[in-house]
Amino acid sequence: MQSLNQIIAQIRPLDKQVMDEMSIRLDGLVKPVGSLGRLELLAIQLSGIYRSLNISAPHKQLIVMAADHGVYAEGITLAPQAVTHLQMMNMVKSVSGVCVLAKQMDAEVLLVDAGIDSSPIEGVLNHKVRRGSGNIATQAAMSREEAVTLLERSAQLAIEQVNRGVRLIGTGELGMGNTTPAAAMVSVLCNVMPEQTVGVGANFPQDRMQHKIEVVKRAIAVNQPNADDSIDVLAKVGGFDLGGMAGVMIGAAAAGIPIVLDGFLSCAAALVAVKIAPQLHPYLIPSHRSAEKGTHLALEKLKLVPYLEMSMRLGEGSGAVMAFPIIDAACAIANNMGSLAESNILLSD
Repeated sequence: MQSLNQIIAQIRPLDKQVMDEMSIRLDGLVKPVGSLGRLELLAIQLSGIYRSLNISAPHKQLIVMAADHGVYAEGITLAPQAVTHLQMMNMVKSVSGVCVLAKQMDAEVLLVDAGIDSSPIEGVLNHKVRRGSGNIATQAAMSREEAVTLLERSAQLAIEQVNRGVRLIGTGELGMGNTTPAAAMVSVLCNVMPEQTVGVGANFPQDRMQHKIEVVKRAIAVNQPNADDSIDVLAKVGGFDLGGMAGVMIGAAAAGIPIVLDGFLSCAAALVAVKIAPQLHPYLIPSHRSAEKGTHLALEKLKLVPYLEMSMRLGEGSGAVMAFPIIDAACAIANNMGSLAESNILLSD
C-alpha cells in the first residue's frame, strides 16, 4: 500500500488551460454570457478536474463510512448504539434514506465498516480499525498510527474505485453519536467554542444540549489536540468514520476525480483532508448546507458555498447524492448546448 505522502504527491493542480477553454466555450453558447451562474462555474471546475472539455460522470458512487464511537457512553445521543449496525443492515437492503435517493440518481453506494461495534456484516466492505473508537471525553479516539493507516487505506480504496471506472465520488457516514466528535474537530480546526458547533444531531433534546457541549469541551481539554496538525485532531477527538471520509477525499483527488461533500460530518472530515493536503481543495464540490449547527462555520473555513439549501440533517451522504443531478446538468450544458456562431446570433458588446 502506498504511503499517505505518496498518495498526496499524486494530486495535481487543475488544468488551467482547459478551464480557460471551457470558459470561452460557455461564453459562446446560445445564452447571455454568465446567465447560468454557478452552473457555468461548476462546468469550468469539472473541466479542470477531468482535464478535458468533454466532461461527464456516468459512473457515480457514494462511499458510506460507518463506525461507532466510545463517546456514546457519555449520553450524547438518544439513539441506541446498536442502531449503527441496524441502519447499516438497512443500507445493505437498500431501504435507507440515502440508498433510496442514490437509486433515484442512478448512483452506486459502497458501504464500508471502518469501526462498527459488531461482527463483520455481509455486503459491507470490512475496513474495521477496531470495534468503536475511544471515548474522547476521557482518552484519544485512536492512536496517530491508526489515524494514518485509516487515511491511507481509505485513500487507496477511492483510488481503486476510480480504477474500476468511477468518475465521481460522494462522501457519507453512519455512526450513532458522531456529531459529537465532529463538533470537537470543527471547534478545534475553526478555533471556535463548542457552543458554536454542537447541534441536535439525531434530535437530541434542547434541554440537554449543555451536557453535550460540556462533553466536547472535556474532550478538547483532556486530549489537547494541535489545531495545526489535523491528523492529531482526528486521532484525538475524531472517529473512524470521519477519518475514512477524509482519506476518501485525498484518494479521489489523487486519482483525478471530483469529491462531493455531504453535510456537517463530511465538512468536518474535509477540514482534516484540506489541512493535510491543501492541493485537494479545488476537487471539492459542496452539496448542501446542513441544518446541523456548525456547518456554516466549517463551510466558511473551507471557503465553499453549497449548491442546495434543503434544511436536511439526515447524514449518510443524502445531501451529496442530491447534488449529483446538478453536476449532470453542468456537464449537459457544456456538452450539448448550441453555440451562438452555429445559430448565426451576433451579440453586440
